[in-house]
Amino acid sequence: MGAQWKAKPKEAAANARGKIFGKLVKEIMIAARNGADPDMNPKLRLAVHQAKKASMPKDTLERAIKKGAGLSGEVVNYERTLYEGFAPHRVPVIVECLTDNLNRTVAEIRVLFRKGQLGTSGSVSWDFDHLGMIEAEPTGADADVELAAIEAGAQDFEAGEEGSALFYTEPTDLDAVCKALPEFGFTVQSANLGYKAKNPVSLSGAELAEVEAFLEALDGHDDVQNIYVGLQAN
Repeated sequence: MGAQWKAKPKEAAANARGKIFGKLVKEIMIAARNGADPDMNPKLRLAVHQAKKASMPKDTLERAIKKGAGLSGEVVNYERTLYEGFAPHRVPVIVECLTDNLNRTVAEIRVLFRKGQLGTSGSVSWDFDHLGMIEAEPTGADADVELAAIEAGAQDFEAGEEGSALFYTEPTDLDAVCKALPEFGFTVQSANLGYKAKNPVSLSGAELAEVEAFLEALDGHDDVQNIYVGLQAN
């Protein structure tokens, strides 16, 4: 949980599909600003892959690409913004949002932080490394995650969910490592720049449950795209 926090699978499955699609649509529209052809636009290709993995309807996907690329006549003006602060028990948190109304978003994020503490820019980011994060799945039983990390140029790696692996890179190496991993037996599922905590806080029991409830409330906000948290669950 020291890298990117995600809702538990059971709880994530219970969320409305529309909310999940809404976050994916924003990522697609932002990526499509650099071109509507996934074959020529690596960020869009990855966003489309994630949308298909989530079973997004084809017409929803195509509309998002056209809107983002400016082909539908509609003006899309989403802005990426970061909020920093603490969850309960002084757990550091960075919240990444995509919004079309900064004033609305900051007011609503401030309310969600009432059980924690919303900080200023730089208040917790100093305790995180800014890295490229690549989630990838092995294509065969003989795929060696350590060898793949070394050969592809990743800085580090750790086990992910359901047999996947999470590779960490320098921000400038993200695209190069993405392209190299398939040569060493891994299929890239997602790739983005994010934050990994240097000194995660260790919690368990009721304290951990309180922090997770706080994170779930944040994750439920429509403008929140990613949550990075310095938390080590016991």
